[in-house]
Amino acid sequence: MIGTDEFTAATLAAKWEWNHNPDDSKWSTGNGLRLQTATVTNDLYRARNTLTHRIQGPSSTATIELDPAQMADGDRAGLAVLRNNSAWIGVRRENGVTRISMTDGHTMDSGFNTVGTGTERASAELCGSTVWLRVTADIRPGAERLAHFSYSEDGSDFIPLGTALTLGTSPAFFMGPRFAVFNHATQALGGAVTVKRFSVAV
Repeated sequence: MIGTDEFTAATLAAKWEWNHNPDDSKWSTGNGLRLQTATVTNDLYRARNTLTHRIQGPSSTATIELDPAQMADGDRAGLAVLRNNSAWIGVRRENGVTRISMTDGHTMDSGFNTVGTGTERASAELCGSTVWLRVTADIRPGAERLAHFSYSEDGSDFIPLGTALTLGTSPAFFMGPRFAVFNHATQALGGAVTVKRFSVAV
C-alpha cells in the first residue's frame, strides 16, 4: 500500500478503487493516468471517475505529479481526502488561467446526501507546466486527527496551502477517509489531466 505508481501498465493495480462505476471511455493508463472529465458538476461526491486509494496508517503522505495542460475552463482536478467531510488541493481552470487551490467544506449527511459543495480557502499562482500536490493524513483512532495540504512546482520544496482538515469519526462512514484523485468539469466536458505518478510514504 506504499510506494509509487507511474501508471505504466494497461490496467490499474488492485489497490485502486473507483468511487462510482467508471466511464471507461474517459480514462486510460500506460503513459501516466489520463483522466478526461466525465461529469459536469460542482459536487465532488458526484464526480465520476474519481480514483481512490486507502490511507496507510498511522499516518501517511500521498503525492501526485499532475500535468494540467489540457484542462478546460471550469475544470477542477487534484488530490482529495474523501469521506463525509472532504477537502482537496488541486488546480482550477478559469477564464484561461490555471491556478492552485485548496478547498474544503465538501460534506454529506448520514443519508449520503450532499449538503456542502466546498469553499476555497487559499490559492496560489501556477507558474510551471507541472505541479506536485501533497496530502499528509493522520488516521490514528480518536478525534481531532488532521490532514494537511501542500504543493510544489519542482517536486522538492513543498509549500503549505489552506487549512488543515479535521478527520471525522462518524460510524455511518465506517470505511474511513481515502486519498482520491479526481478531474471533473463544472461547465462542459472535454478537458483532461495526466497524473504522471502517485506515491504514498509513511
